[in-house]
Amino acid sequence: MKSKVFALMTILVLLATLASACGPTPTPAPTKPPEPAKPPEPTKPPAKLTEFHGAYPYKVPPEGHFNSYVTNGIPNGIGIYFDLLCSPLAIYKWADGTWFPQLATKWELVPPDKFIVTLRQGVKWSDGNTFTAKDVVATFNVGRLMKWAMFKYVDTITAKDDYTVEFHMSKPSTVVPRYVLRERIRDAATYGAIAKKVEDLVKAGKGADTDEWKAALKELTDFRPPKAIVSGPYEIDVKAITEAQLTMVKVPTAWNAKEVKFDKVVLYNGETPTVSPLVLAGDVDYATHGFPPATEKAFVDKGIRILRPPIFTGPAIFFNNDVYPLNKKEVRQAVAYAIKRDDNATVSLGASAKPQKNMAGFSDNFVSLWLSADDIKKLNPYDYDVKKAETLLTGIGFKKGADGIWVDDKGKKLEFELTVPAEYADWSAAAENAAGQLTKFGIKTTMRGVQFQQHGPEVNQGKFQMAIRSWGAAHPHPHFSYVQDFFVHNYVQAVEGKGMNFPMKQKLADGTEVDIEKLVVGSADGLDEAAQKKMIATVAMAFNELLPVVPLWERYGNNPALETRLTGWPPDADPIYRNSPYADSFTVLMILNGTLKPK
Repeated sequence: MKSKVFALMTILVLLATLASACGPTPTPAPTKPPEPAKPPEPTKPPAKLTEFHGAYPYKVPPEGHFNSYVTNGIPNGIGIYFDLLCSPLAIYKWADGTWFPQLATKWELVPPDKFIVTLRQGVKWSDGNTFTAKDVVATFNVGRLMKWAMFKYVDTITAKDDYTVEFHMSKPSTVVPRYVLRERIRDAATYGAIAKKVEDLVKAGKGADTDEWKAALKELTDFRPPKAIVSGPYEIDVKAITEAQLTMVKVPTAWNAKEVKFDKVVLYNGETPTVSPLVLAGDVDYATHGFPPATEKAFVDKGIRILRPPIFTGPAIFFNNDVYPLNKKEVRQAVAYAIKRDDNATVSLGASAKPQKNMAGFSDNFVSLWLSADDIKKLNPYDYDVKKAETLLTGIGFKKGADGIWVDDKGKKLEFELTVPAEYADWSAAAENAAGQLTKFGIKTTMRGVQFQQHGPEVNQGKFQMAIRSWGAAHPHPHFSYVQDFFVHNYVQAVEGKGMNFPMKQKLADGTEVDIEKLVVGSADGLDEAAQKKMIATVAMAFNELLPVVPLWERYGNNPALETRLTGWPPDADPIYRNSPYADSFTVLMILNGTLKPK
């Protein structure tokens, strides 16, 4: 019994001991309320993208495309802004005759017959490929297919290594550096296959008259790359192209991306009638269009600054030599005498148009630099003189009918159509005025406007009687002007057809037989410009007598320059404005070197 009691007491003691060890059951602590949620940090608005607003007409895809060698290509079709996409090797600075290096870092003429260019290293194309000499060689080989005038002097182009290109001159000339340095370089990834075909054809001795060459030309003109691969600081936003505008966005990997200060370049599409209200509204910072006097006055009245740089070119009347009697120099000379060029200039562009004085085929700004005083005196200025015009026509058997219209020696009335790019306000005014003056004289002339992007091809195809196109060229050597006057819209260089079909072999009044093509090419022969002046005088005299085109006036800019979004336009006296608005554009140069920048 005692043992049972003892056992029970032992169990009770153990239970008490365990209860003491475990302690009392704790009371739950009150729950702490959660911290109130902090409001999110305010997000900073994204930095506003800076923009330069320009204007240039272009074709919208699919008619507009990205083949920069042929008609309706957008890269080449946006004029001066092409330099922002595909960098040239260099840009010329007219005030001091120096160059602003781009894809080339140095170059030299190596007598007797080489021009050697050293290329910039570290440049990337927008597709990531490295820029090398192969791109330069490809660019010019495709240009050979397009009848580039440079190949009248250069026969071979060789990549000596990845960053050295040698241009061998079959005819050494001082104009080769400009032909080479001002060309926008295209990428071999896009054009290399066609370039290789051209190179092989040249090596095989197969030229433009062969089926293989024609097939290569067709392949090029039909080629439609999906986009433009660029080396410059901007590329086209393909998806953003509309009828109204296109946008060029900065390429952050471009070699000169840090130099340009704008994130975007916006180009409004259209010619003068479309762009004028955009300028007045402040939507356009700069425009190169030929604004008529009334529009320019509206700009000035609104306080918009107008820049008037020299352009070194202007409108001229071109003649289709397949249309009788426009192939007779006496008729072209009579046309020159029958038009008051000062009136034509004033109604067309006011203070920004100056009538031609020397009629030498190149800018009056350059005449005294290339021709002697004696040579200048020999030039016929073709001052307004209807009596001289009448004498010329009667001298070749023409007579004026009872209705006042001249009749040629075959009994056909002198009735012609004068076409002009319809959207070019200044040229349209010049054409209307010239047509009126010629009709008053007795050469019945009807003006017809043609859509501006179609007009050039139609002239090259010979689909015209008389047409307003550009004479002269914004290049420092007269050779380039004569290429424009005699070659560009002629069978010599027009790939679409025979153009004005002006024969290169002519007989002058003194009985001298001349080959104009050889004279123009010869005007730049050799590496001594002083020695070229005699040949230039010969070409000037031939142009002055034959008048393949009749220059009307020389244009100066009337370019509105606003500071709505940007700053940096230098004063009017700054030497940068010696550069033309079109060739070596001062505006593009100032975008590239950072002079123009956002406010």
